[in-house]
Amino acid sequence: MHTERTTSKFGRGVIEHYREYLPVAESTAVISLSEGDTPLVFCPQLSKRVGRVVFVKNEGVNPTGSFKDRGMTLAVSKAKERGATALICASTGNTSASAAAYAARAGISCVVILPAGKIATGKLLQAFAYGAKIVAIDGNFDDALRLVRELGEAGDLAIVNSINPDRIAGQKTAAFEIVDVLGDAPDFHLLPVGNAGNITAYWAGYREYHALGRSTKLPAMIGFQAAGAAPIFYNRIVEQPETVASAIRIGNPASWKQARAAINESHGAIDVVSDEEILAAQTWLAQHEGIFVEPASAASVAGLFKCCDSKDAAYSFQKIQGQSRIVCTVTGHGLKDPDVIIGQMKELKSVPATVNDVRRAVGL
Repeated sequence: MHTERTTSKFGRGVIEHYREYLPVAESTAVISLSEGDTPLVFCPQLSKRVGRVVFVKNEGVNPTGSFKDRGMTLAVSKAKERGATALICASTGNTSASAAAYAARAGISCVVILPAGKIATGKLLQAFAYGAKIVAIDGNFDDALRLVRELGEAGDLAIVNSINPDRIAGQKTAAFEIVDVLGDAPDFHLLPVGNAGNITAYWAGYREYHALGRSTKLPAMIGFQAAGAAPIFYNRIVEQPETVASAIRIGNPASWKQARAAINESHGAIDVVSDEEILAAQTWLAQHEGIFVEPASAASVAGLFKCCDSKDAAYSFQKIQGQSRIVCTVTGHGLKDPDVIIGQMKELKSVPATVNDVRRAVGL
């Protein structure tokens, strides 16, 4: 089995690193912001908490702060190759930030359609800063994606949502990186599920590497949706999805069928976690492992706790041997969606600038 990590290619972006596995030619002009090569962090406190070996794949350190950059570099490179002069996407936030950044890098315009009042401030700010043309609609993400599909039919706007197969192809490189670092696939891979492109992409990447002999096994893929936005778990469209985890507030995922196939083929599961569980996991991960993620990202860690602690979990780790390796993907940086944390912060009151007053203030 191949375990060598080609370090000379890291830092160049996922297309240059994994070109042989992606639908690009030598003539393809690569639009990159040096995405990928994100840390696979061994988490000792998390491992101790659940009695398993746990790694966190921290996608929040990509250029625009989320995993979307992996697919966007390929989608925009191919769009540019085909002569596109403008991109369009529907977004709950991260896609818009990524699309706008890569459009700016490519020298083309970007149109973003988003649900009014349903996008985290940090993500909206990013799209604005990168120069996107932003349209807020009275509706949810599913309405926005419907409009994007209709507008894209005219051919003058290149759609860069995950309905674009180039997005999925780029995102599968995260699975490649995990195998390259660990030397094999993990036993279990847990991740949040919103529009379901990511679980689809990871499974495609694991399968491809396994078929090429780069790994000896395939992981069980276990996805977690927010309880108020869980169409795959409940097997029905959710007309009005609601959750504090805005990035996965989606009621009719574009990659629903593919995600279900990934779950079934890998002998995995789909489950739900409550907003309370998500926020508790977000706080726990930050305070015990120093990894600050947006609420949607914390769904994977909340799901891990549920798998290990709850009798109601769709997938129980109770009978899984302790040396099994688990990877949890966290999809976006905490500063993208800080509103809940801001609401929890206590007002800072000043104290006199003396050692004794400072000691008293911190309880020493």
